[in-house]
Amino acid sequence: QVQLVESGGGLVQAGGSLRLSCAASGRAFSRYTVGWFRQAPGKEREFVAAITWSGAGRFNVDSVKGRFSISRDSSKNTVYLQMNNLKPEDTAVYYCAAALGERLSEWISEYDYWGQGTQVTDSS
Repeated sequence: QVQLVESGGGLVQAGGSLRLSCAASGRAFSRYTVGWFRQAPGKEREFVAAITWSGAGRFNVDSVKGRFSISRDSSKNTVYLQMNNLKPEDTAVYYCAAALGERLSEWISEYDYWGQGTQVTDSS
């Protein structure tokens, strides 16, 4: 079993920055790829970024390229999503998820464990 806890969300003005954290606990987390997803009101959950646990592979969707970056700190079992130049359309609940293996994926169905989510809201 893997437990994931997100933190770092909040209110932010357009153009501002936030860093989300996904803290993991549980067995053999070094074998898992971690992804970030988001779900805006009235919309389906969508993929944002993913990173293999070795850090060798990273992948962002086009809508956040150049603004968001994903990283991990293996010593802390934590994955981060640095979000810069935030836009109103970035408002959503952000979830982290874990998938067994080193393969990057944008598909919800391939992730085995999910956190409870953290809210990011544009305050402009």
